[in-house]
Amino acid sequence: MSKDAAAKPDKPAPEDRRIGVFICHCGGNISDYVDVNAVREALADEPGVVVSETTVFACSDGTQHDMIDAIRAEKLDGLVVASCSPKLHQVTFRNVASRADLNPYTYTQVNVREQASWAHPHDKAGATEKVIGLVRAGVAKSRLSDPLQALRVQTLPRTLVIGGGIAGLRAAIGLAEIGIEAILVERSDHLGGWVGGFGAMFPNDDSGRDQVASLVEQITQRRDITVYTNAEVTGKAGSFGNYEMEVTLHREGSDKTLQVDVGAIIVATGFDSYDPASGEYGYGMDGVVTLPQFKELVDSSAAGELSYQGRPVRSLAYIYCVGSRQRGGNEHCSKYCCTSAIHTSLLVNNLDPAIRQFHVYRDVRAYGKYELLYNESREGGSTYLKFDADTPPEVAKLDSGALGVTVTDLLTQSQEVTLPVDLVVLVTGMVPRENTSLVELLKVPVGTDGFFNEIHPKLRPVETVVDGLLIAGCCQSPRTVGESVSAGLAAVAQSAALLKKGYADLDPLVARIDPDKCISSGECLTVCPYGSITSIEWDGRMAASIDPATCKGCGGCVPVCGSDAIELLGYTDEQMLAAIEEMVITEVPDKEPVA
Repeated sequence: MSKDAAAKPDKPAPEDRRIGVFICHCGGNISDYVDVNAVREALADEPGVVVSETTVFACSDGTQHDMIDAIRAEKLDGLVVASCSPKLHQVTFRNVASRADLNPYTYTQVNVREQASWAHPHDKAGATEKVIGLVRAGVAKSRLSDPLQALRVQTLPRTLVIGGGIAGLRAAIGLAEIGIEAILVERSDHLGGWVGGFGAMFPNDDSGRDQVASLVEQITQRRDITVYTNAEVTGKAGSFGNYEMEVTLHREGSDKTLQVDVGAIIVATGFDSYDPASGEYGYGMDGVVTLPQFKELVDSSAAGELSYQGRPVRSLAYIYCVGSRQRGGNEHCSKYCCTSAIHTSLLVNNLDPAIRQFHVYRDVRAYGKYELLYNESREGGSTYLKFDADTPPEVAKLDSGALGVTVTDLLTQSQEVTLPVDLVVLVTGMVPRENTSLVELLKVPVGTDGFFNEIHPKLRPVETVVDGLLIAGCCQSPRTVGESVSAGLAAVAQSAALLKKGYADLDPLVARIDPDKCISSGECLTVCPYGSITSIEWDGRMAASIDPATCKGCGGCVPVCGSDAIELLGYTDEQMLAAIEEMVITEVPDKEPVA
């Protein structure tokens, strides 16, 4: 760290700022519950505000051009947009500022939709008052904003892909096809994951084994893809664009460690199938199997020869939602299981159409074109019985020696039915794979359901809060093969966007330490979840230092610093105190001031 690096950038005095405020109607989402004209009038006389306007859709192309024209005509040096969540359009309005030659970090987004109009739909006056306070706070923050510059880092055109399942394989090939070298690391001794062990799969009866074999063949023919099996990632150093990854190879009783330098990382570690507890829907009893076990049985059977442990199977029952949609357990829907069970029943029909098949379900979620498989299954003779979540089916041995599935069928006026069958198939869902060491190493964000979290499921579906760390496939959520491959290719596209130019610009809204104030207490060193803070020598003494390339601007280090030596750029103490003071008292015409 140098003293120049620690110095604050120049900025206009607050009283000399020229700020434009744009209040969005959001097509009625805001204007139906907030008097936007009252907000505009209240902000028009705010110190430093030279433009105060309302607009139907601030994010529309036409309004963006109007903003650019206003910025140039009025020589604005600050921009405040009062609209929706920054997660949706922060990038949009930063780009508007940049296109108008305004520093994008002098722009402030004020979320008045989620925080006011949607929060107070039955109190228009109160919501309006709140919005005025929020926008005034945004203006106060912008008056003290710094003209920050993006952090530019050089990037290495090589990506590490962790996981050799269908998503990881397709991602590695996609990277190579666009000129980015791929390093593929797989924990097991073979590639392909779950798909590599399956025969015919929905919706087109394509063989999973054949698909994986084709991808592996393509990989072996490419010199720009390196594959390590029986390997795992055990170390990480460096920062985005130049990660130094440690890969440990497990080889016949001994381990070998090597270092690979990469610019980005794609995590595609897949999923585990739910393992029922002993006794759960009869699991552990002879003749009760999970769907993956039954799929393997069907794939290995010849026409007319479906048997289990040497006994012919003439009837079977599928019990849906085992390990999914559980109260107090795996509450997520695994999404693929209904269609997979239906497709497997069609394969059974192909083996022997005389086998009786019963589907005992809570809800059938064969979405999109998969509903055609559901119709085909019903027309092929499968019987569907619906149970209530409060009265799940029970599995027991009958006096005849067969298995009995007892269910209260909602489709027959809640009659209790006992189905004597030769085999019970528990339609088990996906659960997160255990990856504790990898999560801790890479700082992968994990959701409450245990799957990895992207920044936004629609706008940034494979990116994480860690720059250069992408996720793809079923490590994110339960999904089909097609959806997993699409996610893998999305990660390829994002990796290319980060690495192909040879450099990337990072958000400068990071923490900054004033070394002259730092007393080297060490409190900040332990609180940073990203390991961005280290201790260095400064003017003959030790002081903390923050690596801006790895800092994520979470602000966790700011409150623990007893000497007030750390501030978060874009959210400095001065800015936030000014914003708070603006919200302490707001006034709305015809109402008393509210403290």
